[in-house]
Amino acid sequence: MILPHTHEAGDPYYIGDVYEESTVRLELSWRNEALPAAPYLHHIDQLTDNGWPQLRYLADWMRVTTAPPKWKFLGKEDMHERATRVNIILLEFRTEVNTRHDITTIEHLRRLLPQLSADSDDVVARLFVVEDLSRDVIETLGSHLDIDPMFFRGHLSDYNWYNTSDPWIELPPMNLTLRHQSFFHVRYAHARYFRNWRSCERARFETGGFNVLRRLDHDASWMSGFDDPHSITGMVRSRMSFWVQPRKPGDVATTSGVLLIDPSVSEGFPLWGGSNDFIPCPSIAEGPCRRPPKLSAFEHVVYLIERLSTEDIESLAKDPRRLFQEPLCIVCSEWLTLIRYANTRLSQLEWEVEDPYLRRRYKDLSATLDKIHSWRRRFPIYKTMASEALSQVIRRDQFLQATENSLLALEKDFEVILAELEDLHERAERIMSVVTAVMSIEESKKALQQDRSLARLTYLAVTFVPLSFISSFFSMSDDITKLRQTFWIYFSVAIPVTLLALVVVRFSDPVADLYRRVIRRFKRMEGRRWTEKPEHVVPQRADGSRGSIWLTKKDRKLSRN
Repeated sequence: MILPHTHEAGDPYYIGDVYEESTVRLELSWRNEALPAAPYLHHIDQLTDNGWPQLRYLADWMRVTTAPPKWKFLGKEDMHERATRVNIILLEFRTEVNTRHDITTIEHLRRLLPQLSADSDDVVARLFVVEDLSRDVIETLGSHLDIDPMFFRGHLSDYNWYNTSDPWIELPPMNLTLRHQSFFHVRYAHARYFRNWRSCERARFETGGFNVLRRLDHDASWMSGFDDPHSITGMVRSRMSFWVQPRKPGDVATTSGVLLIDPSVSEGFPLWGGSNDFIPCPSIAEGPCRRPPKLSAFEHVVYLIERLSTEDIESLAKDPRRLFQEPLCIVCSEWLTLIRYANTRLSQLEWEVEDPYLRRRYKDLSATLDKIHSWRRRFPIYKTMASEALSQVIRRDQFLQATENSLLALEKDFEVILAELEDLHERAERIMSVVTAVMSIEESKKALQQDRSLARLTYLAVTFVPLSFISSFFSMSDDITKLRQTFWIYFSVAIPVTLLALVVVRFSDPVADLYRRVIRRFKRMEGRRWTEKPEHVVPQRADGSRGSIWLTKKDRKLSRN
């Protein structure tokens, strides 16, 4: 799959820019076989035309079944597979025994949803955990649960900045708007290790197969003597989105929520084997550990949420955000791993600058400068992600009718993450300044060496120019035999002239320095004469009165004589 916004993909504006009508909507709206009855999509189209233009990207996404710039690279079978892709686990938290439903087809989901309202007697909460979105999943869950379309819109794309004509623009919401929303998004990044370039390319191809737009940022320019020279470490920017169905005051209905999880890259390995778990190690008295390995973020989240205690389930009535605490812990652990990796890379950069052997090995520091540039670009992005999670999710003071905030338990952890990202950013700036200074010093040394080489060339020129002049002077006669008696004159004239030229070149700088020192000394003496402090005397005039005059040292000497 060719990734959008690459050289291979070409111009992404063939779907239309933000100032013109969507080409996707014009060409795909009439294909009823590709788009069956879709009331939720029709609702999104109406909102797009009446004051919510950012929902246009969601409507185009549902028609294309993935990121709209991929449209021209998709065949009919590929679009059908993407549209019907379903991987959902429904967790029902009951007063006695929790139940789980694994849903892998859209037909299963459509049959199950009407049954849920009839079977709600002892159900405290329901949570739909969705891996990767699809058109049919958005249409089915959105229409049945009446989900705000902005919830799905905020999970689809992954852009850090936008051009002025981008139709996929996503403007940040105001704090006033956030207070009335029953959902939030958390962005984060996690690192992955690849043994070689081919493995990294397979991972990039795998991310291109996701319905949501996710990309792999790799350290292609990173080559160090500390790691396997063929290995590559990549960072994947991901999102988790959580929505809770609003309830009217006094309503004791079951709490329903949707949790969106990005697909995990199967190629490669989690960096350093994965982050440390936030669950304490079981005691030896508990017997063998039966916990399955962490295969994907989706499975890890489901495993943790399934094991909520009875007290946690009872607290959902006070704060439904308790369902998102475990996923947020996973985000926190991924941030800590990435910070440790960034600290490792910056330490290696400092070592490259400090160690002369490494500088000679890499010939110059231009490669080091390229490496630090990539991290200087990433740190502001990472700080924005962590800051949004802290301010818009954890410290959110109002969320539906919640009387508590269970996510505040992670406030200190995210403050530490944000502070460490800030320190790493400042550290990268300092390393950049040091590298630039060292490169300037090395360039100065190279310039001095070049000056010495030019000085040698100057000596050679001074040596041969008089010889050439004398040779030209004595070769004015056509008859060379007449010059036999003048050879001794040639050498007696050319050699002294050459020596004189060499002496002038050799001692021209000292003579010039001596001349400049004499001039500076003369100027200082003249300046001292006019700036020295005069002596105040009060002489007596002829009429007996006294007046004030100022005498310099020179005047006083003359007066004494």
